[in-house]
Amino acid sequence: MRNSSFFKIYAVCCIVYLIVLLTADENLDLFLKPILIPVLGFGAYFYRKFPSQNTLLAALLFSWIGDVILLFTDLGEIYFILGLISFLTAHLIYCILFNRQNRISKKRNKTFFVIGSILIAVYLIGMVTVLMPYLGNLEIPVAVYATVISIMLLFAFNGFLLWERPGSKWVFLGALFFVISDSILAVNKFHTPIPKSSFFIMTTYLLAQYLIVVGILKLNPKKIQQVVEYQ
Repeated sequence: MRNSSFFKIYAVCCIVYLIVLLTADENLDLFLKPILIPVLGFGAYFYRKFPSQNTLLAALLFSWIGDVILLFTDLGEIYFILGLISFLTAHLIYCILFNRQNRISKKRNKTFFVIGSILIAVYLIGMVTVLMPYLGNLEIPVAVYATVISIMLLFAFNGFLLWERPGSKWVFLGALFFVISDSILAVNKFHTPIPKSSFFIMTTYLLAQYLIVVGILKLNPKKIQQVVEYQ
C-alpha cells in the first residue's frame, strides 16, 4: 500500500493520545485529538485515485469536525448536538460510500443477511429502549442517530457478504467498532458512568476509522482503478 507511513504515524499518534487519556491530561487532549483523523485522511488521499475516494474523504472530514466540536461539550449542550449532527452526516456518507463499492457477487446469502439484520434491529430497539427514559429533550436526535448508525452497520454487513475479501472484513469490523464506540458513549453520558470511558470510546473509535479506511482501500486496488479508466 502506497504512503503507508501515514498509517504508521496515525498508529503512533493514537497510542500517544490514548496514553494521554489514561493520564487525564486534558490540555494535551485538546491538541492531539484534532490531528488524528487528518493524518488518516492524508493516508487515504495519497493512496491513489479511485472512484469513491472523495466520498471516503468527505466522511472523514465530517468525523473530524465532530471530533473538534465535541471537545467543547463542557461549554454547553449545543456542542454535543452539533457534534451529533456532524457524525450523523459522516455515517450517512459512509452508507453512500459502502453502496458504491464493487461487488464480486450479485447474490448474498439470504439467511445470513436476515439473521444479521435481525441482530442489528434488536441492538437498535434495545439501545433506544434502555436510553429513552434518560434522554429528555434529546430523545428524537439520539433515536435518529442510533437508527442511522445501525443502517450504516447494515450496509457494511451487506458489503461483507458481497465484497471481495479481506477488504469486506475490515470495513465490517470498522463499522462494528464504530457502533461499540458510540454505544459506550451513549451509556456513559445518559445512563451509567463508565470508568475510563473516554479511553474505551476513543480506542474503539480510532480503530473503527482505521479499519474502514484501510478496508475501503483494499477494495479499491490499482487493478480496479485501471479497469475504470479504460471503461
